[in-house]
Amino acid sequence: MTGEDELATEFAEHRAVLIGAAYRVVGSVVDAEDVVQETWLRWSAAEREEVRDVRAYLIRITTRLALNRLRQQKSQREQYVGPWLPEPLISTAAEDDPAAVAEVADSVSMAMLVVLETLSPLERATFVLREVFDLPFAEIAETLGRSESAVRQLAHRAREHVHARQPRHQVDKARHTEITSRFLAAAWSGDFEQVVSLLAPDVVLVSDGGGKKRAALRPLHGPEKVARWLFGVLATDPDIQNFEVRLAELNGEQAFIAYNGDEVDSAGFMEIDESGVISELYLIRNPDKLTLLPRLSELPH
Repeated sequence: MTGEDELATEFAEHRAVLIGAAYRVVGSVVDAEDVVQETWLRWSAAEREEVRDVRAYLIRITTRLALNRLRQQKSQREQYVGPWLPEPLISTAAEDDPAAVAEVADSVSMAMLVVLETLSPLERATFVLREVFDLPFAEIAETLGRSESAVRQLAHRAREHVHARQPRHQVDKARHTEITSRFLAAAWSGDFEQVVSLLAPDVVLVSDGGGKKRAALRPLHGPEKVARWLFGVLATDPDIQNFEVRLAELNGEQAFIAYNGDEVDSAGFMEIDESGVISELYLIRNPDKLTLLPRLSELPH
């Protein structure tokens, strides 16, 4: 095996972790893959004898590059039409493929990604490096070009912010699937009252159409507002008769994909509280963010 082959093999062992790190920072699978490709270029040119811990070294490079990419995205995010939601991630991995399964496990929930979006870029990178990968503060400081005391402050602010906003109670997968299925059936059958009954009093709907598909231009609050908007979309979409909805595992959690014929129209996530009602609903309709999801014809029958 040549030296370059050894480099490639070693890098491949950590690739899933690096995709997970970059994805947490930039919220886009495509951008995460670009970042990891750039990490490979840096790795292939690195002085190997100076690397003590390959995994930590690669994570630091990846996070630094992802942070640069996130900063480059800032102007695009500011011009974005309506709310911006992260790109959904799906795995087609077989359960007997440990590496592929690890890549799915390294993804994060949509709710967590939405919370991370509210952090500053430096807070977000610090949170990922510290809370997810447990890197020492000294290494994080070196990665981000900040003092260790500044990094500790960033980590504290990020942790407090995330813990204050992330969902505190989650139901098990079977219960989540049951409630999701009931909600979708009620919406499709036109049962307004049933839909409302499945929504928490303080429910919020965030929809992302990117100016290319119908979506609410700001988050909607309250069960009746959310239900009216959903039924309005269903009532006015000329292709509704061609729609088919399938449950799917996205970002390592129960979600659903709505198909218009063979094409992906939307991907949806629901956060369900301990009382069994939906507290948060995220709907991604921007077609640019759905390109990696499988077509209906590609799903197992």
